[in-house]
Amino acid sequence: MTIFSRIIAGEIPSYKIAENDRFYAFLDIRPMSKGHTLVVPKQEIDYLFDLDDTLLGDMAVFAKKVAKAIENAVSCKRVGMMVIGLEVPHAHIHLIPIQKEGDMSLANPKLQLSAEEFEEIAEKIRKAF
Repeated sequence: MTIFSRIIAGEIPSYKIAENDRFYAFLDIRPMSKGHTLVVPKQEIDYLFDLDDTLLGDMAVFAKKVAKAIENAVSCKRVGMMVIGLEVPHAHIHLIPIQKEGDMSLANPKLQLSAEEFEEIAEKIRKAF
């Protein structure tokens, strides 16, 4: 069972943004910017492009709704989307609020936020969802 499956099951706490019967969105605890969110399918599949076409399409639509909520809650020019998929063997999309393209560089230091900051950001995005 991946760490994401354990988060979805509630075994590991998360700053949940949104969920439905097939997808779960939560704040990345090593964010590139405030509001950096992960969107994962509840079905444990390692590689994003191994998802069947319907699930992949529906995941993109769910991620779009989450991205729009992030845009309404966090000051940013856009929400960038990144798919890397090597950190955890569970398909996932990164939604990252950005001001410029360089904000999505993996070389940038990750933010160190308090639990209160994470909860405040999550609550703003949840309200915008």
